[in-house]
Amino acid sequence: MDDCLLSGLCAGAYAAMGAGRGAGPGLSLDVGAVVAPLLVAGVAVLVGALVQSAVGLGLALLAAPVMTLLDPTVMPGALQVLAFVLPLLSLASEWRHVDWRGVRWVLLGRLPGTLAGVWVVKTASPDALAVIIGTMVLVAVALTGSAVSVARTPRTLALAGAVAGVTGTATSIGGPPVALVYQSAKGPQIRATLALCFAAGALLSMTALAAGGELPARALLTGAVLLPFVFAGFAVAGSLRRRLDGGRIRIAVLAVAAASAVALIVRGLWWNALT
Repeated sequence: MDDCLLSGLCAGAYAAMGAGRGAGPGLSLDVGAVVAPLLVAGVAVLVGALVQSAVGLGLALLAAPVMTLLDPTVMPGALQVLAFVLPLLSLASEWRHVDWRGVRWVLLGRLPGTLAGVWVVKTASPDALAVIIGTMVLVAVALTGSAVSVARTPRTLALAGAVAGVTGTATSIGGPPVALVYQSAKGPQIRATLALCFAAGALLSMTALAAGGELPARALLTGAVLLPFVFAGFAVAGSLRRRLDGGRIRIAVLAVAAASAVALIVRGLWWNALT
């Protein structure tokens, strides 16, 4: 599989637009070859956005392994764009339920964690990053599916923020540590508080990645191309939220995320040896 499918889509789109303006006869766009990976990534983003809009998290769990399988060169930057925009949509209607005190402690811990996450991105090879992301998804699935109870204190909130800073910056998956601390809260508070943590955290991560030279323009462009799928998932969730069976959705999301993570780990460890 081509390691640059998604960014290749964006480059192809620009080439086609240039050709349409008379940029030259040599520029062409194989529509099928570039639209297919976009649709695959888009479906993962749409479903992830739908689930996150309904239960508080899920976008990165579903989209990160799929997008990394398609094109590791745009990760984690492309997903950071989506992880920043989606929570803003949720906050527009549920901001009154934010646990502001808790968010402050989470972000205090997130700052040093973000710097550590940038270091991981700078030092890890694409294959190593794929394995890291896949492993993080499996850990996140285990944490999300567990019945572990964590007291919500300034210490646990700051620690969750620090872990989220590392994993969220390096792999775009920063939700489970914070969600674990808030799992006993009511639905609106979970969604609103996680949304603010996600939006602020993604902004911190993108700023740090850009400062470290790890946020290429193609990653931002890929994220922008996938934004319509985020809007669609959020819109569908709004009409289905009251009818969604949270338990069944949770199981399905965790199963799909785990399967994608295993495929990603296999790819990172053995793909080059098999091709």
